[in-house]
Amino acid sequence: MKVVVLGSGIVGVSTAWFLARDGHEVTVIDRACGPARETSFANGGQISVSQSEPWAQPDVPWKVLKWLFREDAPLLYRPMFDPAQWAFCLRFLNECRPSRAEANMRQILALGRFSRATFDLIRAETGLAFDHRERGIVSIFLSQQELDAAAHAAAVMAEFGVDKKVVSRDEMVAIEPALAGYSANVVGATYCESDQSGDVHRFTCGLAGLAEAAGVEFRFSTRVNALLAEGGDIAGVSVTGPDGAFATVTADAYVLALGSHSPLVARTAGLSLPIYPAKGYSATLPVIDAGAAPTASLTDESYKIVMSRLGERLRIAGTAELAGYSSTLNPVRCRLLVERARTIFPGACDWDAAQFWTGLRPATPGNVPLIGRTRYPRLWLNTGHGTLGWTEGPGSGRALAELIAGRDPGIAFHFQGC
Repeated sequence: MKVVVLGSGIVGVSTAWFLARDGHEVTVIDRACGPARETSFANGGQISVSQSEPWAQPDVPWKVLKWLFREDAPLLYRPMFDPAQWAFCLRFLNECRPSRAEANMRQILALGRFSRATFDLIRAETGLAFDHRERGIVSIFLSQQELDAAAHAAAVMAEFGVDKKVVSRDEMVAIEPALAGYSANVVGATYCESDQSGDVHRFTCGLAGLAEAAGVEFRFSTRVNALLAEGGDIAGVSVTGPDGAFATVTADAYVLALGSHSPLVARTAGLSLPIYPAKGYSATLPVIDAGAAPTASLTDESYKIVMSRLGERLRIAGTAELAGYSSTLNPVRCRLLVERARTIFPGACDWDAAQFWTGLRPATPGNVPLIGRTRYPRLWLNTGHGTLGWTEGPGSGRALAELIAGRDPGIAFHFQGC
């Protein structure tokens, strides 16, 4: 079967990889000049099943109100005259109900565990190098209330076999000695030994190279204009090539994996996807003192910032900004990342050499991605992974390939389209 995958981030490339392994003729189309050039370019680096708690929690609406006029807020909401933004926010509020938050976390956990196993499978088969570490994730808490909530979430995760546990400050320092100088500020921490970290851009580019060698065709610098709906199905995809010429690409099946731009393309076929861009930031700095820099990945839960060691670099990433499709760097939020990391690991990096980046995460109201067939028989979705694209991407690609082949992926996840 001929399959066209729209998007070459971690989700799209993983999907193409598993489709090609199933014997399909696969073409990947992306407007960028190469794989993983947008949201999969410089994220926080965490492969983090233990971070499966959705942003939509019962206490979050009050926090958002408190943060409303703070440029450095972990979640910054900029009200706009944008119906999509308001619709997303209303759905987000609905997902903040306790019953919905826990149900969403269970789905995210199931997909995350499946994806981590898939990731390990790819790594074992390919031997890809991408600054990979298996030192787990330490999450630090500055208030007892936050730590108590994390303990409850860890208990739910234990039902799914996720080894996240509450640890004392002394245990935290034993796990990550670089936190010793900051430990007095911490109430407690959680630790998940089975979580990992690595450079998503390097991994995705490496996997794309292997996929191309296996017969996958990549068409870069090619803009996706529209899905061409005809007779109750998708008859093709309108694209503009590198030379500016319009063309129609046809296939037996189409996979929409364009991240935050998925709803814009879906709209051309009359589909409404509950996805809105949540802009995230990152800073990458050279490590100048290896002993002062962390080797485990770190999550600062109070500031919603993550830090991962990528070889001789430290990647700091986080915050979310609901401000449409703007990719403008906010200097206040950039400084927050560097200043927070310097507070915790003061001698670790050259703090004046930060390289800043921003990307649009494709957020759904409950953080559960859209994976499955749409009302158009030939059109499939693999999008909406929010902050967990690196964690969920390999498994999502494998699961969708199974669905396209008519097989059950075998995980407790509600596969759905639109």
